[in-house]
Amino acid sequence: MTTVPAAGEAGFADGDTSTKAARPRQLIVTLYGLFARGRGGWLSVASVVGLLRELDVDEPAVRSSVSRLKRRDVLQAERRDGTAGYALSPAGLAILREGDHRIFRRERATSADGWLLAVFSVPEAERHKRHLLRSQLSRLGFGTAAPGVWIAPAHLHEPTADILRSQDLHGYADLFRADHLAFGDLAAKVRRWWDLDQLEALYSAFLAEHGPTPDRHRRAVDGRAAFVDYVRLLTDWRRLPYLDPGLPEDLLPPDWIGVRAADLFFSLQDRLEDAARAYGSRVIGA
Repeated sequence: MTTVPAAGEAGFADGDTSTKAARPRQLIVTLYGLFARGRGGWLSVASVVGLLRELDVDEPAVRSSVSRLKRRDVLQAERRDGTAGYALSPAGLAILREGDHRIFRRERATSADGWLLAVFSVPEAERHKRHLLRSQLSRLGFGTAAPGVWIAPAHLHEPTADILRSQDLHGYADLFRADHLAFGDLAAKVRRWWDLDQLEALYSAFLAEHGPTPDRHRRAVDGRAAFVDYVRLLTDWRRLPYLDPGLPEDLLPPDWIGVRAADLFFSLQDRLEDAARAYGSRVIGA
């Protein structure tokens, strides 16, 4: 069984799915994904501080978190027209591009789609590579079928190959497309390969946090409220599709809570995104 890791997308997330516990670093990544890429990947320091102020994050916390993201090669310092700011690094841009496909994927895999197997063998002298391989596969949402054999829905083949190449791990692993032919109950195996109980708890926390949000926007959508709710919604949602990689619904418990959580996320995205982007752009332009 794969234990749900503390880190979500690219190691940006930090375990607790409650927005009230969301750290400034997580919120900054969300804001760069929403507002920086249309501006050449760059935001001024003043813009980042202003956007986070709307989310009740003070300036010292913003500057500290930006420094951490710089050390992790997600952001890089860059002045434009004499203005101090930070741009997404090539690695940061690549991570967000891959995240777009994962986070905003509405459909789940089906049993008929087949599976992706990652089989790897790492010499004992390079055990650090073994740890890195396992952590990357876990981050991508793989379950563990057997020692050295990891499994995921087949649609993850391209991002998996890209990640293994970018981390120089492709020489230690082989990727296979596979079908389950026999034996045993595949749904029971999925429950062993992925920690569905822990996933259910994470989805429950997401629903408890964001379930009341539609009531706040039942009438006209207020720009600032939409911005605050949408940034927090997206920050919390961003890690979940990495922990549940679109597992086939027919292999999950009846009325799987992840489906309800996805329905809530996408309905709120449709309702809030335009107003949130417009408000954030006004803050940046102010």
